[in-house]
Amino acid sequence: MLARLAFLGLTNTFALLRLIPMSNRDKDIEILALRHQIGVLQRQLGDTRVRFSPADRALLAALVHRLPRQILHRLRLLVRPDTILRWHRDLHRRRHARVSRPKRPGRPRTIRSIRQLVLRLAKENPNWGYRRIHGELLVLGLKVAASTVWQILTDASINPAPKRCGCRKPRPCWSTPFARHRPRPRSRQAIITAG
Repeated sequence: MLARLAFLGLTNTFALLRLIPMSNRDKDIEILALRHQIGVLQRQLGDTRVRFSPADRALLAALVHRLPRQILHRLRLLVRPDTILRWHRDLHRRRHARVSRPKRPGRPRTIRSIRQLVLRLAKENPNWGYRRIHGELLVLGLKVAASTVWQILTDASINPAPKRCGCRKPRPCWSTPFARHRPRPRSRQAIITAG
């Protein structure tokens, strides 16, 4: 499409250079002849739509986008003026999307000072897990996701809190009484048959 657009721009530049030495009367005659040809094409096409290539759309939108809407409605175009304005908006939207596309895909890296703070909190408090560190960061006013704290600890090869706190018990230190094995409640079917 880019090569076709460049070719169309180059041919129109030469056409413009050809118009410079012409008098206004000659230009008016050429405009009337072109309008008549467009009218003949519109009569022959009837209800069928004209198919424009993307390069043709871009060139036509670039040529007539500065004209006021009233003049656009008076022109004998093969498409409606609103269509040309939509093509121009599409060109701007694509250009803006291309320019504002991030250079690196994915989530941005965590700030180095936050990484250092997470690692310092983990080393100074070996019985804190990533959730506790995340909570402390929130208290400090730093908005970081809990998964980010976990990822920082994992990347630094820091084990989870139960393995870091140095417990020699058979159960890790995070195993509280409520986490011990309790008998499973009876299933609903067993309750119905027993009742």
